[in-house]
Amino acid sequence: MCGICGELRFDGAPADLERIGRMMAELTRRGPDHGGSYSDGALAFGHRRLAIIDLSVRSNQPMVDAELGLALVFNGTIYNYRALRRELQDKGYRFFSDGDTEVILKAWHAWGTDCVERLHGMFAFAIWDANQRLLFLARDRFGVKPLYWSEQGRALRFASNPQALLAAGGVDRGIDPVALHHLFTLHAVVPAPRTILQGVRKLAPGHWLRLEADGRRTEKVYWRLNATRPESPLTEPAWLEAIHAALRQAVKIRSEVADVPVGVLLSGGLDSSLLVALLAEAGVSDQRTFSVGFEDTPEEAGSEFEYSDLVVERYATQHRKFLVPNAQVLTRLPEAIDAMAEPMFAQDAVAFYLLAEQVSREIKVVQSGQGADEVFGGYFWYPRMLAETSGSPLERFRRHYFDRDHDEYLRLVTEGYAGDDHSGALIAGHLAEPGADSFIDAVLRLDVTTLIVDDPVKRVDNMTMAWGLEARVPFLDHHLVELAARCPPELRLREGGKHPLKALARGLLPDAVIDRPKGYFPMPALKYVRGPFLDLMRDVLTSRASRERGLYRQSYLDELLAAPDRHHTRIQGNKLWHLALLELWLQRHVDALG
Repeated sequence: MCGICGELRFDGAPADLERIGRMMAELTRRGPDHGGSYSDGALAFGHRRLAIIDLSVRSNQPMVDAELGLALVFNGTIYNYRALRRELQDKGYRFFSDGDTEVILKAWHAWGTDCVERLHGMFAFAIWDANQRLLFLARDRFGVKPLYWSEQGRALRFASNPQALLAAGGVDRGIDPVALHHLFTLHAVVPAPRTILQGVRKLAPGHWLRLEADGRRTEKVYWRLNATRPESPLTEPAWLEAIHAALRQAVKIRSEVADVPVGVLLSGGLDSSLLVALLAEAGVSDQRTFSVGFEDTPEEAGSEFEYSDLVVERYATQHRKFLVPNAQVLTRLPEAIDAMAEPMFAQDAVAFYLLAEQVSREIKVVQSGQGADEVFGGYFWYPRMLAETSGSPLERFRRHYFDRDHDEYLRLVTEGYAGDDHSGALIAGHLAEPGADSFIDAVLRLDVTTLIVDDPVKRVDNMTMAWGLEARVPFLDHHLVELAARCPPELRLREGGKHPLKALARGLLPDAVIDRPKGYFPMPALKYVRGPFLDLMRDVLTSRASRERGLYRQSYLDELLAAPDRHHTRIQGNKLWHLALLELWLQRHVDALG
């Protein structure tokens, strides 16, 4: 797990190592253990390492294989690297290190662009093939690992976050109006290739990009999710057995593939609690678990300790829990925003940031429960969408998911940012793609392949890597997701959602954890905005920088500020917080550059 960056020039000039150094400085927190750079004429790489597998210097990066004429920078973990290594050794390849990084190098040499289809894990990497004079970029199937790029004239740069690209200079920092529409409609989700900044783009999950030395490029989708029923129907017991086996293997392999201890972020919900139970079932002893909680409000509890304590008691884990007062949340909020590669509205972003700080002092790798709700239909809006009997697929989706309909969006932004219903067109296109048996199959596929990437998945990566902590997400193991996507949605949505997980949890977890109402990582102060939090948001939104930026209509701001606790989205986000967060992010990441 690391931070990567690089530059390829198409005009024959040498790559700029000084720019590489500036980008690497922005990636230091992602990789505190080692830094290195490499150049070959028009190409330069930079790398910051978080050592997890093969802790020796032999796996430092950029990794160069002079014999094969290859260089690599890589962020992520390949869980099947040992099997691939044996296969490559049988082909005659010789290895000089013991980690997963070198396996990718040899895999490229052996199989070319097809190598990505053989990789089981989370990854973003760049390979320079000196023999062919080409750069190859690839990103994992669910975008667990980020990969941004920017083009300036006859040069292309890439990095693990936009801040590194901004540090290199020359980036168009104007706001992308299409991305702005997505941001305020899809609760901060801006699907690839766009970002909120005009000059920064990102490689889509499940894609690779090949760049020739003269600037020619080829981009390809190497993986798609099939959401249709199998030709030979399975019985319900067979589905449950298959899901149990796939999830157990996903959890087990993410515990075993590391040369450092692996813990669990235990929220107290079904998903993370099940990780603990399955690790115990797989024979893992002396587990280390971590929980965080916040102050209550009259409307909502600020912690789920009562549930996580039950799991800790049953499995006798080495447990640490952290209670964060609101005063500390407010003080640390700017830091958390600084760690956001892109603006993030979800209230639990700050929670993950503060939890990761504490956990990183004791451990370098954790497993987390992100993805379970999307894969197994755990959110309250899925049954509501399913129950709809009128309207197009887009209308059925919009009524229960969009933060703002298009007419409200036009009331929010000033004339320069108004335009067509870009988010409606995007979602309609995704829902109409072939390979889904029903509307709800298409919805679940959209969520797990697109929406989750730029919401919970990005949030967990950003907030853990800000502290040099690697987060692994077994519910997004592609073998498990492929299996679940073919499972009938009525089975997944039964009992309010996640029926397969609840069924396999019986006997492994206390019933109180399984049968509790669906919870969310609680942080009430950013949902019910009052006191110092309201003062902060008012100050930000009435600041000179905000006024001069001219994004928001004053009438809409006045409406939210008059009753900040009464304006929530369909999925219970605070609309005032959305506006304040974007403005804060722009001030700290864009305006600060001058």
